[in-house]
Amino acid sequence: EVQLVETGGALVQPGGSLRLSCEATGFIFSITPMSWVRQAPGKGFEWVAGISTAGTSTSYADSVKGRFTISRDNAKNMLYLRLNNLQKEDTAMYYCAKNTMGPPPLSYHPEGKGTLVTISS
Repeated sequence: EVQLVETGGALVQPGGSLRLSCEATGFIFSITPMSWVRQAPGKGFEWVAGISTAGTSTSYADSVKGRFTISRDNAKNMLYLRLNNLQKEDTAMYYCAKNTMGPPPLSYHPEGKGTLVTISS
């Protein structure tokens, strides 16, 4: 059974930092491109960042470029997202998504419960 478990979300002040984690089980993680996708309150899904199978190639949405860093540890079946200089517009539920290094299809539905990031002073 495929499972994606996201953790690390929290309430932080603007300018703060967080590291999100995603534990992946039930599929061969090391040969699966991965992404982070977020959903702000009342809005649709927004692709945030993607990473290739070996972690040698990454891509980012313009809204987070230079502030977020995606990484992975294939030995541990873990995906990470480092969030720096957080802004109020980063407030969202964050999900990890498999089988894509870019924006997921319109039919995308999260496979995990997500982790909530709230930016507030």
